[in-house]
Amino acid sequence: MKTIFDKTTRNGLIARIELLHENSAANWGKMNVSQMLKHCTLYDEWLLGKNNPIYKQAFIGKIFGKMALKSMIKDERPLKQNMGTLDELKVTESNGNVSVQKEKWIDLIREFEHFSNPDFIHTFFGKMTKEQIGYLDYKHTDHHLRQFGV
Repeated sequence: MKTIFDKTTRNGLIARIELLHENSAANWGKMNVSQMLKHCTLYDEWLLGKNNPIYKQAFIGKIFGKMALKSMIKDERPLKQNMGTLDELKVTESNGNVSVQKEKWIDLIREFEHFSNPDFIHTFFGKMTKEQIGYLDYKHTDHHLRQFGV
């Protein structure tokens, strides 16, 4: 399975991000390209432990989280279209500098080479292994790049 912790995989994702531009249109979902870039930047900052995130698993996640995570990362299938977004990672502002946001996201993806965040707890899935984080982040990134046709 592909993981964000593999250098070749990271480089492939970066090459796909570089194909995005101001006029990139979504194939599904409600976000425009600027919102998607900001969302993915917030997501990776959260995983990396930037900006002092507060990690806490929601009650519903304690019931269903592990089962859902296992199902989501059990194979190479991409994430389903129109999945929900965690409230803390929703982006409401509709405009932004696409070039700046792309570079910020690329820099964050490069940081996964030295990933260390033992405190990470996913809001729904709960405590995750580094391996699980790697698979999930790859799938999340791929999902949004496919959303915009790259």
